[in-house]
Amino acid sequence: MIIDTLILVFYFLALLVLFGFGLHGLMMVYYYRKTSGMLHDEGPMPSDPPMVTVQLPIFNEYNVVERLVEAVCEIKYPKEKLEIQILDDSTDDTVELSQKLVDEFTAKGFDISLLHRTDRTGYKAGALKNGLAVAKGEFIAIFDADFVPKNDFLQETVPHFNNEKIGMVQTRWEHLNEELSYVTKAQALALDGHFVLEQQVRNNAGFFMQFNGTAGIWRKECIIDAGNWEMDTITEDMDLSYRAQLKGWDFRFLNNVTSPAELPADINALKTQQFRWTKGAIEVAKKILPKIVRAKLPFRIKMEAYTQLTANIVFPMIIAVALLNVPVVLVKNMVGGFDQFYTYMSIFVLATASTFLFYAYAQRDIHKDSWRKRLLLFPLFLAGSMGLAVNNSKAVIEALIGKKSGFIRTPKDGSVGNDKGVDKKNYRQRKIKFEVFVELFLTLYFLVGIGISIYYLEIAAIPFQLLFLFGFGMVGVLSLKSSLQK
Repeated sequence: MIIDTLILVFYFLALLVLFGFGLHGLMMVYYYRKTSGMLHDEGPMPSDPPMVTVQLPIFNEYNVVERLVEAVCEIKYPKEKLEIQILDDSTDDTVELSQKLVDEFTAKGFDISLLHRTDRTGYKAGALKNGLAVAKGEFIAIFDADFVPKNDFLQETVPHFNNEKIGMVQTRWEHLNEELSYVTKAQALALDGHFVLEQQVRNNAGFFMQFNGTAGIWRKECIIDAGNWEMDTITEDMDLSYRAQLKGWDFRFLNNVTSPAELPADINALKTQQFRWTKGAIEVAKKILPKIVRAKLPFRIKMEAYTQLTANIVFPMIIAVALLNVPVVLVKNMVGGFDQFYTYMSIFVLATASTFLFYAYAQRDIHKDSWRKRLLLFPLFLAGSMGLAVNNSKAVIEALIGKKSGFIRTPKDGSVGNDKGVDKKNYRQRKIKFEVFVELFLTLYFLVGIGISIYYLEIAAIPFQLLFLFGFGMVGVLSLKSSLQK
């Protein structure tokens, strides 16, 4: 009886955490509706445009560096006011290609240089800080290798710095290869929710928002005033964002200004990206939350910051719910006395409805003609989020115990639309990680669990068990297939 009670208590607590973060989506929807239509009057481009440095942090990006540099050199801005830094820490012949591009565009009159480090101290943060030390620009725009900035990027962003309180301007990501596969379509749905709801709402409602590491532009003075790039987390972008806003700088998010980027087409590349984002956010939470608590800020702003920084704790809770789901079905049917408890737990279904509403508003905002069709992918997205829980839970645990890891960049192949890029160099991960076997085990676990639910006629449990089965199975099988692929 004690074990049965403990199973139900832990299951209830894990669901409670998921329920709380799920309902946060309703709060985002509330503020979205409340602040919808807010406009930021940026004013005109200065008659004497300021000097801008565009930083391009690169590491082993042979497949896409040429595309990136060519796009940056097409940005409409006076050449004499534009500096381009290729911050290339590559250990392969990407460096030679970068130098070739520098030579080519220097001959065309561009102020473009290659800064190559043989010591990757600080990874991306170290490269950005190294470039900043010699940057000529009053403003610093940053683009990762997977981006193809539009030629009006500076025309759309620089005028916002007419407001001297603005320290950073972030644009919304578009997706170059959204139509490539169901994996990229699900990613697009997730990122649209983050930008359209979370970033836009946080900015409009006066909460702290983050720089997304790319497709944004900083006031150099803001970076320096906030303490410059620091290297003690692997999400240096979120870290600097919070430090800058704690110093009193304002940020601006432009929902209607977009920067196209390539989504990870390979599941292992996606897992690498998700691991870095998840672990880095928890590292930043450990570093920044004490400062948030001590800061003289309204309670609502502190709570939203706490929610943003700790949101990834949901992944271990997903694993807990997954593992306990089948025992809960057995307890319900083999042990009596808990009927009222199961009735109360039915309220947690509301968290799923809240999450659906969150993504529905995001899709309706930017895809006015096709948002209903796009929402058909919501079950796939939900299953995929569950399937990534093993990978991301490991990231959370490592961050909590203080285990450090390197900045492993996300490989790109240059895919656009539904056309896969040509891998001039194959950066695919070959090693089969232990997490893959855990994912496959959980797939079999829920195959058995569904059989148990059918036996006891627990029809209400089956839809979520199917999501777990499909999520873990999809992620595990695709990961295995990718690692074995030549």
